[in-house]
Parts: sequence; structure tokens; C-alpha cells
Amino acid sequence: MTRIREQDALIKTGILCFSALCCAVALNMFLIPSNIFAGGLNGIAQLLHWGLNISHINISTGWFILAFNLPIGIMGWRKIGPRFTAWSFANAIVTSLLAIVIPEVSVSHNALLNALFGGILTGIGIGFPFRFGFSTGGMDIIAMVLQKTTGRSIGTLTMLLNSGIIAIAGFFIGWENALYTIITIYATSRMVDTIHTRHQKMTALVVTNEPEAVIADLQRHLFRGITEIPSRGAFSNKANTTLMIVISRYELYDLKNSVERTDPGSFINFVSTADVAGNFFDEAAQEKLRQNSKQS
Repeated sequence: MTRIREQDALIKTGILCFSALCCAVALNMFLIPSNIFAGGLNGIAQLLHWGLNISHINISTGWFILAFNLPIGIMGWRKIGPRFTAWSFANAIVTSLLAIVIPEVSVSHNALLNALFGGILTGIGIGFPFRFGFSTGGMDIIAMVLQKTTGRSIGTLTMLLNSGIIAIAGFFIGWENALYTIITIYATSRMVDTIHTRHQKMTALVVTNEPEAVIADLQRHLFRGITEIPSRGAFSNKANTTLMIVISRYELYDLKNSVERTDPGSFINFVSTADVAGNFFDEAAQEKLRQNSKQS
């Protein structure tokens, strides 16, 4: 078990570094030289960098990203818990440092190519952390805190924030830059959807011949209700068990790892879930259950 955890930490560290490098390269080699802006907090950091540059004050975008994520990381640690926040905060820190170290050099003088490749690289940098159970920090941590405290989605806030970035780019730099910014944000969202999933909630249907072992391991890592459904394989004509579990997208990696570790011959089908009602544990309830299980 210790070796598996070490391997998991090593994989996540590699993904973290790769993700941070993609985001930093997208900013410094594609977006910033063309005055094209990313979405979310990175876009705000770019706007501040651009505004100070006009006054001949050159402060790297990475410093602004770092300044935003420090209070967000502390808030996430207190409101969400250390497990998700630690990896996400580390990702944001490495991205900030790389954005400071990597020089701002224009790879292409074609604004459309810069917008597309900047958006694609940013999407890769966001999508892979999602796939491995953490995020790039920033708006994702804010999203989880808002969902916990208000129960509302961050979709409207993100849309307003990105609309504000596009409007500022249009008014102060030029509407052509604003249109390129829209292309970048769209390319980023499409790449994230391709690598991971756009759905906040998913239903996992696990067909297994080792239900007891799979359930025991899942309950050690995920505090989710599991429904056992007796089933039979039509081709093999052998009895098996189908486990139904509703999870958030951040738990996808942990669930796949757990099932594959305990029953390599299992089959998992992930189905998008439009909404859930009833007893679905949010991150705060999960953290409370973890603390109770440690004490007992």
C-alpha cells in the first residue's frame, strides 16, 4: 500500500510539473506577447501585467498569479481541507515560478495561431490535473468553497469574470484582441472537455467479480454511498455484481485507481449526471467523516 501511494504521488508530481509548464509556456510565449488573455485569474493577472507595463513597471504575470493563489490556498485549506487543496496550491505555485523564470518570447507573429495554441496549451495544463484528482488552483478552489458555503455553481461567476476580461481587452487594447481572447477561452474549454470531462457529477457503474474487496477499498478512499446490483454477464453467463457510485469529477482518478488495484478484470462505465438530490456528501461532509473514522 505504501509503494502504491509513493507511485501515485510520483505520478501526480510529474503531472503537476507538466501542467505548470504548459500553462507558463502558453502565457509567456503565446498569449502575453500578442496581448491575448486567458480566462479566470490568469487573465486578471495578465491584465494587471499589461496595465503596469504601460506605466513602464515590469512585473511578471507569475507574481500576480502567486499573489492571487496565496490567500485562495489558505481559504481552500480551511474550507475544503488539505487533500485537494495541497496539490492544487502546489500546481499554482509551480506555474507562478515558471511564469517568472520563462522569458516572454513570441513564438509566432500570427495572432490567430497564438490564440489557438495558447488556449490549447492552457487547456492541457488544466485538463490533466483534473484527470488525476486535483486542479490548477485559482477559480477551481473558489468554486469548491462557493459550492460548499452557498450550494451554487460558479458558472455564472466564471462567465462574468471572463466577460469582464474580454470587455477590458476590447475597450483598452482593441476589439480584435478581444475576439482572439474569446478564441483562446473557447479552445481552453474544448481541450479540458477532451482530456477530462465537463460534468461536475458522474455516475460510475463498476461490474466486478470481487465486490467485497472493491467496496472495502473504495470506502477507504472515497466517502460515497455504493449500491450493489446483482447482475449476470450475457456472454459468459456468469453471475457478477454491478456497483453504482455517484462521484464528483475530482474523485474520478481515485475511483479508477481503487477499482483497478483491487480487481484488474473489472469494467467501469462513467455516465454523466445532470443533477443529484438527497444524501450526497459534499467535500465538508467527507472531511468530517474522515476525521470521525480516524478517531474511531
